[in-house]
Amino acid sequence: MITFALSFLTGILIAGGAVLIIAGAVRSTPELVATVARMQRPVGLQLAGHDRSLPQAGGSVTDRLGSWVYRRTPVPLSAGQLRALQIRGRSVIEFYADKAVWMIIGLTMPALITGGYGYLTGGVQPAVPLIAALVGAVVGYFVPDLLLRGQATANRHDASAALLMYIDLVTLERLANASGTQALHNAAGLSDVPLFRQLRGALERARLEQQAPYPELRRLADELGLPEIRDLADVMQLDETGAALSGSLRARARELRDGHLATSMREANAASEGMTIYMTIPALLLGVMFIVPALMRLVTT
Repeated sequence: MITFALSFLTGILIAGGAVLIIAGAVRSTPELVATVARMQRPVGLQLAGHDRSLPQAGGSVTDRLGSWVYRRTPVPLSAGQLRALQIRGRSVIEFYADKAVWMIIGLTMPALITGGYGYLTGGVQPAVPLIAALVGAVVGYFVPDLLLRGQATANRHDASAALLMYIDLVTLERLANASGTQALHNAAGLSDVPLFRQLRGALERARLEQQAPYPELRRLADELGLPEIRDLADVMQLDETGAALSGSLRARARELRDGHLATSMREANAASEGMTIYMTIPALLLGVMFIVPALMRLVTT
């Protein structure tokens, strides 16, 4: 009876996994209501404390599943996680969709492995697959958090490099006799990396509100944790006073590039120093190979 139950549960899990894989691979058309609701949300995430009244995600099964997990999860996201997601250009729903997928993987894989081992050997208690599934689901829930934390440095490095490119593009637009606001808009539309999308959203919102873009850029700098955007806004605001901006932009870009290069060199040196331990291991093993026979001969004689 127990063997039949385990076989039946294994078949259900395999069939459910196949259905989820097929459903995730099929392209679907997003719902218009959910898309418009997402566009009407503020560009920045609420870092002080995000609510759980996000619109119901539509279009894909993973988005709907992520929205369902988001509304019912007991662990909220921290301000650092929200900032990291915004720098990467990902929404909270997508992040929780990853959590749901990893939970499904953690729920099915350990149960299948332990259940299959128990079916073949008969040495596993019936409760072991259930406990393994629960533990795997809990571990899978926190896997996206660990991945996001591990990629935080790389994401900030990419954002800094994209910002340097943006400042160079703004400088070129100014050299082409574009105004400060036109230079910001034209440069932001030349790439589709996450930082450029964030800049486009902030500039477009300022344009629709018929306001200067500099307060929105400062707000975006606070949300992303990139003070360089605030410095760019301060420099570009000098355009209203009639000051020449090309020289100031080039000087600021040079300073940021030197700082970015210094940070990259420091990280490279840290990585090189961290590899020295692996370089000494072969030498230690070689020394042990020569010393151990002599010590054994001394001990035996």
